[in-house]
Amino acid sequence: MIQYKYLNTIDDPSDLKKLSVEELFEYSSELSHFMRTTIEEIGGHYSSPLGVVDLSIALHYVYNSPSDKLIWDVGHQAYAHKIITGRRDRFNTLRKKNGISGFLKRDESPHDIIGAGHASTAISSALGIAHARDKQNLNERVVAIVGDGAMTGGLSYEGLNNLGYHRTQLTVVLNDNSLSISPSVGALSGYLTRVVTNPTYNKIRDDIWNVTGKIPTFPSKVIRKFLRKTEEGIKGFFTPGALFEELGLRYVGPVDGHNLELLIQTFNSVKDFPNPTLVHVYTKKGRSSELAELDSVKYYSMPGKKNKVAVKPAPDYSEIFGKCLRSLTEEKDIFCVTAAMGIGTGMSKYVDEFKGRYIDVGIAEGHAITYASGLSSSGLLPIVAIYSTFIQRAYDNIFHDILLQNLPAIFCMDRAGLVGPDGPTHHGVFDIPLLRMLPGIILSAPSDGDEFFDLLFTAVRERKPFAIRYPKDTSHSYDENRKPEKLKIGSWEILNDGSEIAVIAVGSMVKIAENSVSKIQQELNVNPTIINARFIKPFDVEMLNNIAKSHSHIITMEEGALSGGFGSSLLEYLNQEKLNVAVRCLGIPDQYIEQGTRQELLDDLKLNVDGLKEVISKL
Repeated sequence: MIQYKYLNTIDDPSDLKKLSVEELFEYSSELSHFMRTTIEEIGGHYSSPLGVVDLSIALHYVYNSPSDKLIWDVGHQAYAHKIITGRRDRFNTLRKKNGISGFLKRDESPHDIIGAGHASTAISSALGIAHARDKQNLNERVVAIVGDGAMTGGLSYEGLNNLGYHRTQLTVVLNDNSLSISPSVGALSGYLTRVVTNPTYNKIRDDIWNVTGKIPTFPSKVIRKFLRKTEEGIKGFFTPGALFEELGLRYVGPVDGHNLELLIQTFNSVKDFPNPTLVHVYTKKGRSSELAELDSVKYYSMPGKKNKVAVKPAPDYSEIFGKCLRSLTEEKDIFCVTAAMGIGTGMSKYVDEFKGRYIDVGIAEGHAITYASGLSSSGLLPIVAIYSTFIQRAYDNIFHDILLQNLPAIFCMDRAGLVGPDGPTHHGVFDIPLLRMLPGIILSAPSDGDEFFDLLFTAVRERKPFAIRYPKDTSHSYDENRKPEKLKIGSWEILNDGSEIAVIAVGSMVKIAENSVSKIQQELNVNPTIINARFIKPFDVEMLNNIAKSHSHIITMEEGALSGGFGSSLLEYLNQEKLNVAVRCLGIPDQYIEQGTRQELLDDLKLNVDGLKEVISKL
């Protein structure tokens, strides 16, 4: 490690308090450099954590963590927090297997008060912590640091509304950087940005200033001096303070989030306020990195020099999704919806070309689904691009607003299965159990890019509630010149016609099962039947009946939770029909899977060729 003057001496927030404010400036520069160079080397979120270095230092300088509770929203803001709270020497293990998490994690440090991988949770959690403190007659301070688009999520407003009603000590720090992962959207984003860009305020100020310049010298000087004194009051009229004051919070700000001295002064002033307070801090994403400051979206995260990017045989599914969307543009009623994930889901080029057929609703997944129900009821066909892990946040909306109304909608669920370094908050392993129990939905998974286009094309033609799940991985094969094929709903495909043992695989597991055939034939003298179960619900009852009668064993493979998953649905059916065949289910066990590369996790869970061979050898 580079021998920084101050960085290497700070092992705990209490060490930070030994520095003078002047020394903190140099520490801030060192901390930014350390974070920047480490992330560039190993990979991780980049622009967001760099933007809150000074804010993190000021909070830990003023408050006494962990007795005072700092609750972050969302977790990738908190890299500086992790380093300050004793994880500096392990920072190079960030997001790696057996390393430190890229988000907040309670069992990692007592300073991580509440885990935070999904957005908009901090205010509600913080209010619960504040009320528990009050009931126990403790005097700890509670701070929720909200930013990076979390204020576009409805849960934040539910928390604010409740917080304003209950008069207790709680400080909300609103980190306003005007950007989430994609540019912030919605009324609030524009409202907050007005603090520095409001054209009405600036025009009034300039006009008055110009008029006073035409008045004789002495009166002009007096008037302009008066205007300078009252400018802050005029400006306050155009800030979002009124919004938060109406909700019952005392508004303080805006405060420059890169002025350490001012931040420390502000937090020292508000830390003992007895009632809810909102401190509005504005920061710049990517601070200290010239490239990230210029384009914070592009440098939202970095792969790292040490992480070799494997040459893939075909584009990944996210890229293919964007290509397929653009190929379907003749379908004039298609309208795309996403929740702040336009870039992550591969929609960028589609958005550039078809701005009038796309909306980003912000980090508000439930709203995205219900908004889509409105589009659908009005004759449009919504395609909702969403990560599998975030579909969990919109479960009731899918049930009540789409399925119960029997409205056509297509859910393209990216990152289904194991996503790797982002860990348990982002693994998309619960979508099959959640969705398959709901009546009226078609649930599918492609085995490659060509089949993905077939499924999307089928969904567009069917005009029913239709979900397609696909991994954060290569699509294996994709022919841009190939015309898509409309598939029969529920149909499966036999890839290897064998005997005795049938492997029924879903989505990403199909290629693994198919690639295992020659090894199993050579080493075990067994010729397994391999089936591509591209439809999870409804499934191919006729093929399953035939397999159950002609084979002694069935092995199911899915990159999803076993409890209530695809294999479970086959077991239910076979039991109901009294079909006597032994079934072994391979998938994600009933536990939360930690971080690591996707391949490391698949290998650990034996969802690979060797794992399948081992199971067959025991049969």
